[in-house]
Amino acid sequence: MSVDWVLNVAVLYPELLNLYGDRGNARALERRCQTRGIDANVTPVGIGDRWSPEHADIVLVGGGQDREQRRVQSDLHRRGAALREFVEDDGVVLAVCGGFQLFGQHYRGWDGEIMEGIAVFDAVAAHPGPSIRRCVGNVVAIWEGETVVGFENHGGRTYLNEGQQAFASVVSGFGNNGGDGLEGAQRKNAFGTYLHGAVLPKNPRLADRLIALALERRYGADAPALEPLDDRAALRAHAEALHAAFTPAESAIGRRFA
Repeated sequence: MSVDWVLNVAVLYPELLNLYGDRGNARALERRCQTRGIDANVTPVGIGDRWSPEHADIVLVGGGQDREQRRVQSDLHRRGAALREFVEDDGVVLAVCGGFQLFGQHYRGWDGEIMEGIAVFDAVAAHPGPSIRRCVGNVVAIWEGETVVGFENHGGRTYLNEGQQAFASVVSGFGNNGGDGLEGAQRKNAFGTYLHGAVLPKNPRLADRLIALALERRYGADAPALEPLDDRAALRAHAEALHAAFTPAESAIGRRFA
C-alpha cells in the first residue's frame, strides 16, 4: 500500500480525559494505520490550543471524573459548533465515558451542577447522587451482529432521546444506564460509548471501521481497502474480556450494583 495515504487523528484533552488508558485508542489507530503503510498523524489538543476539526480525519476524546469534565467544558463549548459541523460532514469521532457525556445535550453531576454538552448526540446524562452505587465491571455488547467488549466505571446514567440511535445492545454489564439495555450512541460517523479498556485495542473490527470511514471521507472512491492484519493478540484480549464478563465473580458484581 502506498505511503501517500495520510490520516490526521486529534486527541482532545489527553492529559485530563484519560481514564483507564483511553489514550490507547490513538495508539491502536496509529499502529493499525502504520502497519498498512498509512501515515497516521496524532495531535494532542489541550485547553486553549489553536486547532480546528477541519484539520482532522478522526477525533478522539476519553473519560474523566466530574472535576476534569468541568475543566474542559468551556474550551469544548468553544469548539462545539465546529465539532458538530465536522460530524455532519461525516467526520469520525470516538467519545468515551465523560467525553461521551459532554458530547450529549447535558450532564448533571453528582452535586447537581449542570454541565452543558455540545449536542453531537441527542442524549442526556445524570448522576443519581453519591449514595447510589456506580456502574462498574466488564461489558459485553452486540454491535452489528458481533461482540464488543470493554470496562465501564461510571456514576452517570445516560438516556437517549427519541430517534437517537444506540451504538450497541448490552449482553452483560450496565451500558448507558443499567435499565434499557442500550450502550452508547451513534450519529453518522460519531460513536459514543462507556467502554474503556482502552476499547479499540480489544476490538480491532471497530478500530478498522473508524479508519475505513475516515479514509472514505478523505479520499472518496480512491480510498484503499484495508489489508487484514495479524490480530491474534487483539482477539485474545477480546476473548479474555468476554470470559471475565461472564465469570461468577463478575456476575456477583452485576447483581450487587443492579
